[in-house]
Amino acid sequence: MPNDACVAQVLEAARDLVAAFARTDTEAYFAAFSEDASFIFHTWPQPLPTRAAYREVWEGWLREDGFAVLDCQSSNTVVSLHGDVAIFSHDVATRLRIQGAESLNHERETIVFRRTQEQGRWLAVHEHLSAAPTP
Repeated sequence: MPNDACVAQVLEAARDLVAAFARTDTEAYFAAFSEDASFIFHTWPQPLPTRAAYREVWEGWLREDGFAVLDCQSSNTVVSLHGDVAIFSHDVATRLRIQGAESLNHERETIVFRRTQEQGRWLAVHEHLSAAPTP
């Protein structure tokens, strides 16, 4: 498959993932990750080694903190292809509600995607979220 087509597929997978996150759509969001995906968030004290581990944290946020994503805007997207692996990075501005209080976070995120053999679909296998530097 030509690189342009692969890049377009990765961008679509990333858009779908971000859109599901922006809707706080738990099922669609976690369906965008492989079961063995790992996660590193600057807001969480330790890495989350699997999708199930992250989902457990996410569901706790929903249940205990009234967590909701109110808006999520992606910009400055970059895709780097490496065979069946793609590295997607972007700047992200996210408006959240946690325990009734709203916040706006400016962050940088890298998501590593892997093309699945059976479906040719790009699934996220790693996400790393960092605070964006202040200008």
